Amino acid sequence: MNTVSSLLDTEWHERYRRIATLNIRSSIYDVTNNCNLRCKGCFFFSSDEHKKSPDEPDIRKWEEFVDKEKARGVNLAILIGGEPTLYLDRAEAFYKRLPTYCATNGIIKVPRDRFPDMMVGISLWGDEEDEKTLRGRDVFSISRKNYEGDPYAYYLYTITPKQIGKTETIIQKIRDAGLKVHMQLLSNDEGVDGFSWTEEELAAIRIEMDAMLEKYPDTVISSKYYHEIITTGKMLGRPFGWNECPSVTKPLDRRNPQPKRLIEFIRWAADLKTMHRCCTSETRDCSTCKDGAAHMSWVMVNKRAHMRSTRDLQNWIEVYEMFAKLYKFIPW
Repeated sequence: MNTVSSLLDTEWHERYRRIATLNIRSSIYDVTNNCNLRCKGCFFFSSDEHKKSPDEPDIRKWEEFVDKEKARGVNLAILIGGEPTLYLDRAEAFYKRLPTYCATNGIIKVPRDRFPDMMVGISLWGDEEDEKTLRGRDVFSISRKNYEGDPYAYYLYTITPKQIGKTETIIQKIRDAGLKVHMQLLSNDEGVDGFSWTEEELAAIRIEMDAMLEKYPDTVISSKYYHEIITTGKMLGRPFGWNECPSVTKPLDRRNPQPKRLIEFIRWAADLKTMHRCCTSETRDCSTCKDGAAHMSWVMVNKRAHMRSTRDLQNWIEVYEMFAKLYKFIPW
């Protein structure tokens, strides 16, 4: 029977030890149903989740809610929406009580005098042409000015099929802005013409993502194993889908048998009462989902399956390290 000690040398065992005790327990929170953009392909609006419940306006109820979440064992609050920066008082209710990550389009700058070390993930949907097509404007030019050189911010670069052969230009711009970048893939929930992936395109972008990681290791936060999984939709020969996804809201999870899943994970709506099905939307086809966090979590909850060889366990460690870096549990 393989053990961690039998599979890893001293260096890798130390890397394993650094993450083994983190015990990350995350949940996702819609801070608001409102947004200052309307991006084609945004699962929140394409699935009408913004219509499921009203925003809770009372900040005291937000503070009481976060206290209950902390007592429930949550140690990472992932703030989404809508656009969380439209309601910074709600974000602050989390930040004062829990390790907090804020996903934003970057148009509104998170004030660092108020949130000095809150991790911020800035969405980026391709080059200027793609951003104008999918988001209606060149958002990067705004977010870059707001966050240039910020040690607690990085770009979530959502790569589209039209970006094949162009990713290096984007990554160079991010590097020159003094920021990090994590790459993920567009799921194209709204079926925008020309933005759905073919198998050939996925194979090509995997090679390109690997090359960017090799060439810009101080800028790109990623791993080749993650690239393999997100482009093939498979892990250790198992296809990603509803029966494998670890990011389903626990009280709504009726799957039988239960797969390995995130402990007590819930995605909450902005009324602080309604729960959404999963980390994306109930209208998305799970078999074609490209959500980066869901695929990372899929690896993370399946450590035992990765103990069949040294390389498999090292792959697991690299993905766990990547996740921990993106959410500020370990240094870059």
